[in-house]
This record gives sequence, C-alpha cells and structure tokens, in this order.
Amino acid sequence: FSSLYSQIELNITQICLAKECSEDEIVEELLRLNEDPKVHGIYLHLPPASLTSRVLNTLKPEKDIDGISDLNMGRLVRGDLSKVFVPPRASAVLDLLEKHGEFLEKRNWISLYLISWAEDMDVPPTWFRPGAVVIRCEPTLATGIVEYIMINVVHSYSRWLQEQQYQPWHLRTLKLQPLMPVPSDIEISRAQKPKPVDQLAEQIGLLPEELEAYGRSKAKVQLSLLNRLHAQPDGKYVLVAGITPTPLGEGKSTVTIGLVQALSAHLKLNSFACLRQPSQGPTFGVKGGAAGGGYAQVIPMEEFNLHLTGDIHAITAANNLVAAAIDARILHESTQSDKALFSRLVPSVSGVRKFSPIQISRLRRLGINKTEPASLTPQEVHTFVRLDLDPSKITWQRVVDTNDRFLRKITVGQASTEKGLIRETGFDIAVASEIMAILALADSLEDMKNRLARMVVGTSRSGQPVTAEDLGVSGALAVLMKDAIKPTLMQTLEGTPVFVHAGPFANIAHGNSSVLADKLALKLVGRDGFVVTEAGFGADIGMEKFFNIKCRASGLRPNVVVLVATVRALKMHGGGPNVSAGTPLPKEYIDENVDLVAGGCYSNLRKQIQIAHLFGMPVVVALNVFRTDTQAEIDLVCQIAKECGASDAVPCYHWAQGGRGSIELAQAVNEAANTPSNFQFLYHLEMPIVEKIRVIAQKVYGAEDIELSPEAKAKIDYYNQQGYGSLPICMAKTHLSLSHMPDKKGAPTGFVLPIRDVRASIGAGFIYPLVGTMSTMPGLPTRPCFYDIDLDPVTEEITGLF
Repeated sequence: FSSLYSQIELNITQICLAKECSEDEIVEELLRLNEDPKVHGIYLHLPPASLTSRVLNTLKPEKDIDGISDLNMGRLVRGDLSKVFVPPRASAVLDLLEKHGEFLEKRNWISLYLISWAEDMDVPPTWFRPGAVVIRCEPTLATGIVEYIMINVVHSYSRWLQEQQYQPWHLRTLKLQPLMPVPSDIEISRAQKPKPVDQLAEQIGLLPEELEAYGRSKAKVQLSLLNRLHAQPDGKYVLVAGITPTPLGEGKSTVTIGLVQALSAHLKLNSFACLRQPSQGPTFGVKGGAAGGGYAQVIPMEEFNLHLTGDIHAITAANNLVAAAIDARILHESTQSDKALFSRLVPSVSGVRKFSPIQISRLRRLGINKTEPASLTPQEVHTFVRLDLDPSKITWQRVVDTNDRFLRKITVGQASTEKGLIRETGFDIAVASEIMAILALADSLEDMKNRLARMVVGTSRSGQPVTAEDLGVSGALAVLMKDAIKPTLMQTLEGTPVFVHAGPFANIAHGNSSVLADKLALKLVGRDGFVVTEAGFGADIGMEKFFNIKCRASGLRPNVVVLVATVRALKMHGGGPNVSAGTPLPKEYIDENVDLVAGGCYSNLRKQIQIAHLFGMPVVVALNVFRTDTQAEIDLVCQIAKECGASDAVPCYHWAQGGRGSIELAQAVNEAANTPSNFQFLYHLEMPIVEKIRVIAQKVYGAEDIELSPEAKAKIDYYNQQGYGSLPICMAKTHLSLSHMPDKKGAPTGFVLPIRDVRASIGAGFIYPLVGTMSTMPGLPTRPCFYDIDLDPVTEEITGLF
C-alpha cells in the first residue's frame, strides 16, 4: 500500500463520544459521516454499552474499518472476503500467529484471542482447555493495531476508487409471455412487475448516491455521473425517425422500445432508450398515452403518462413566473417615478442599499460599471429601472398542460387594481414553452441557467430585446428547474433501461428528448452499447432538427438512422384516400394493394431516405407491421427500400412479440452502426438566415424556392441587427406533408414555401420560421380520451389509458 499512502490523503473519522451522548446523537452523527464523500473510514471508539445493534447497523459496511457491524461480521464468518473488513485486532493476531507458525505447528492447540487493557486482569486457568495457547493483547500490541486500521482505510479507499470506474452491466431482464390476441396496453403493463428502480440502477452501473427515487419504479439520476465517467468512451448513437405519418402515427416510440428490448434482452448488448415525456394534453385529448404499445412499452405506463416526476409542472411554474413578472413590471413602471422604482428595486436594509448579483449583471450589460447604488447618476438610475416594455411586442405567453382551445387568446388586466393596463395575450400548452426547449438542449445546470437568462420576453419601445435576466427572474427560474434537469430512469416491459426526459413541441421547437439523457446513457452503455433516441414527426422535421439543432448543441454524432414506415402510411402516400383519427379506415388500407404501397415507397419513403443521406447517415428501414399487412406488401416495402438506398430494411413484430419480434432489426442496426458514417450538417451557421431557410426548403422539403412575407423580412432584419443571425433554424410547418400543404402527400415538388413570420427562441438558441398557421394550444375533440379514464377507489387501479 506504500504507493497509495504517498498518493492519497486517507480520510478516517474516529467517533469518540462522552458517555452521556444518547444513542440518537450517535446515530445522527453516523448518518452524517455515512454520506460524507470525504470520509472513507469510520472507527467507533465507544463504550461497549453504546455499541448497540442500532448503532452497528447504522454504520455503512463499506466504511466500517473496525469490522464490527453485523454485515461485516456475517461476511467474515461466511468467508466472503471481497468486501469484508477483517477487524484490526484479528489481523494483528493472525500476523502474530503466522510469525510463530513453526512453533505452533508442533502443538495440538486451540487459540483463545483475548483483548484486555487491564494489566491486573486475572483469568482463571480453568477457562482454557489443556494445551491451548493464550494470546494476551497488551497495550504495546494495541498501539500496533493502528497500522491495521490504516490498512483497512486504504482498502476502503481502493474499493471506492474502483466503484467510481465504469462498471460492466449485470442486467437481469424480465421475461415476456405474449398473449394472442394482444391485450390492451394497460393490461399488458399491469401484468408485468417492474424491477425496483434501485436494482435496475445497480445492474447498469449507477451508484446509490447518483439516484433519487420517486416511488418504487422511477428515479432521477444525478448529473454528477457525467463527471464520474467523463473518460469512458461513448456507445453507438441511434436515431429513430419516420416517414411522413398519417394522423394516427406510425409507431416510432414502439419501434424504439422494441429495438432496445431486442438489443439488451435478446442480443445481450447494452442498450438504453431515450424518450420524450408525454404531455397531459394528448393523454386526455386524442392519443391517450405515449409509452409505446403492445409488448414494446415503458412501464408502469400510467406513471409514464401521468405527472411522472413533475418536470412539466416545474416548467409551467417557471414559465408563468416570467409572465407574472412581465405584467407586474409594466404596472409598476407605469405608476411610479424613477426614484420610487429605484427605492423599491434596491431597498434599504438596515440603512444600507445593495445591488443583488443579478442587478449588477444588468448594470454591466448597460455599460454601467458601478456597484454602489448611491453612485448612480439620475440618467443611470433611469436606464437601470426602466425596461420600458412595449405591451404590443410582448412575445411571452402563459402555459398550461391541458388542451384548452378557449385560452388561445385572452385579455388580461381587467381588474380595477391593474390601472387599466389591459392587453391581449394567450396560453400555449406547457410543452410549447421555450423553457421546455431549453431543458432539452442544456448540457449542464450552468448552461440551463445561462439559457434561461437569455430568453427574450419582448421588446422595449426603443426596439431593444428584454430578457428574463433583465426582469431579475432568471435565478429563480433555475431554482424551479434544478430537479427537472435530471433525467428520469424507468424500464421497458423486458426490464431494459429507459431515460424519459423533456418533451418539446415538435413543430415550433425541435421535438427531441434531452441532450443530457443521451449523454448520460452513452456513458452508461459503454463503448459497444447502444443509445436509441427518437425524433418527433416525420424525418423532414424531427430528424432534420435533431441533426442541425440538437447535434450542434450536444456535440454528439449519430451512427445510424432507423426510418420507421408502415404499409398504411405508404398506401396514403401512394394515392390512398385520406385517413382521419376517430373514423374507420377505408378498405384500401385493410385489403392488399401493392400498387398503392409501391407508389408510397417510390415517393415518400425514397425521399426520406435521401434526406438522411444528405447528412451522410446510413439508413435502416423498420417496417412496423400491422395485422392487416400481407406478406406480399411487406416483402415489397423491404425490397424497394433497399433499392432506394437503405442499408437494410426489415419487418418488425415487437407490438405482438416484444423484443423477440425486433431481433432482425437489432441485428441490422448493429451491423449498420459498425460501418463508417460521414455525418455532416446541412448548412453552416454563418450563412444568412434567409439562405439557411432556403437550403432546408429546397434540399429537405423539395420546394422550388421560398417566399417571405413583409413581416418575416422585417423580423429577419431585426434578428440580424441584434446579432442573432448565426443561430440554427427550427422550421415550424405541418408534419402531415413534406410541403406546407397537409393534403399534398408523397413527395411534392415545384412548390414555393411561404414564410408567414419568423420568431426566435434566443434562450433555446434557434430561429423558427412559421410556415402557415401553427397552433401552440391544441383543443379537445368532441369525445376526448378522458371519457374512458377512471380510477378504482379500492384498488387505486387506473383504467382507460389505452
């Protein structure tokens, strides 16, 4: 151990308390030391009466360098020396016996190990068997025991160091017994008992201190994991995208989950799914849930779809705090003089005025390099206290996580106490908040805090952007979001790990789960493992934004794209009739029709493969097979997909079979991910905003050109003037067509893409042009999903979530 002695500072704490200390006080001190990462050994120098069972069992076994806890003693008796600490006195005696082994081998003896600090202690000879060797621990031996204590501390520290390294997985998967016909999603979920989340965490190499449990089956994961495994190579990075979908959706989440179940449970390759958190809006509105489906879903699915760990509620609270701060500031500025505003913004406390740190930051941005409030000139006071927000140019709206169409446009300030400051505003659904986009793109707590500070909430009357930091609210926002930034760990039906984190709207935002979830997962799976993440909507929207926005923010580079297709969607793109949610499918989608399938393959499927190739990515087409699909249709899709440039195309049966139904897909992904990719961005950030929009419109959508409205041109000029011209582009258009026209299926060409308006999410870090009218607050249908959702008050079982 000499090298360790010279390289590390051994941290040992000796608990030596007065006799009058209570058991509760000893336990409290032990609990504190147990969680102190600087302490690697605890030595209990206590009276025998204080070494109660409660005290001994409170002591963490990995810090019990005296080897006296029940667990350490049990391991020692069993002979399990891998984690045990041999008591220092026993080590001293064993060494003594070894030194005198030659003498002792000649004796038929039974040794009695006595610890005695009293020299005058009289031990009757009748206590020993004839011929026994009596070893008496004199004070001189006790002094030498300190060396053995230090050796145990080194053992403790060495084990701790080993735990900090990457740990191979010991994943225990859960067996599936698929039934036919396939039951409802919630029945399948309820029939499978998930592993306790702490067991799952241990199996994939997480440390106990990196986990914050939320109940039995989900937990937040600490971002400190990134620091611990910073030197660990990343695994393979797989993106699941899709062809242009029908309004019913084509099952990207189901394919994602089926793929990781196949990779981990059947091919025995480490894999992680990274999914978005679903909004309450669709859960109670149209879709009814987003945990996957059939035998490829996240469990417990009701927890996945309802509240989860409260991230969306945190975003709602933070977003609405900003909204309240905006209107309050307008009110106070309109009713108070500069002097009165300054007195309230920088109050006198015990006769002293002092700027808060966020106010000093504002002074610096204004070019005022002063820190003493009394030193400001009247003009500087005016500049400091007046945001002078133009009520007609406030871009920030309130949010709620419910589909509520009557909140799309509202009037605020009608109470007499608001001094006639009436203005029109509205609500967005919570996942459309810029704060959600920030949560998804931030790569650390500090990065999130900086992005929150940069959020632009409106424009002053002089034309300057006003930020959340100008309002003085950005620090409070970070406090509200400090737990939401940690990804949530869950599991699939087959016990493979899933990170659920963030759920930005896929039209006005980038529609991908969080950067942090992907980064954590890539470290955990190891060099040969797989992280499978999903992009929202079709590849023309979700995949393009994943590459141009998310990959720029994260610095990560994907290895392969899985492109999800269905016979149903291909028939629609091949000329089939319209498909609508809530109405029966036309017969063309139920009966075999290879002509419609071929038409869809040679139009939309081929175009989406070409889009992936624009980024230098290999493509594996995953055909999500439905019951009505015929073998001829399935074979045709796989054949044409490979003709169109896919490295492979395979049918998937995960919905009915779980991971076993996606083994062929997993093998194809594994092969494609191990071939070199030539990832590249579609455009350079230094290109003008207009040109970046044009590149996306022409190369991705197939447009002939773009057409900017006068309002869009004015906004672009303003963003260039403010220095935002180098941000990436986040197009907001319909997901139901490659074009801006939802009814134009297949792969339209020759159209001009109209840009109605251009807006910016400066904190999130992108410009978003609006193509047509884009609703950020969905409405409830005539018969929402909540008609079927109910709770049994006796068993507390939920019904109706699919």
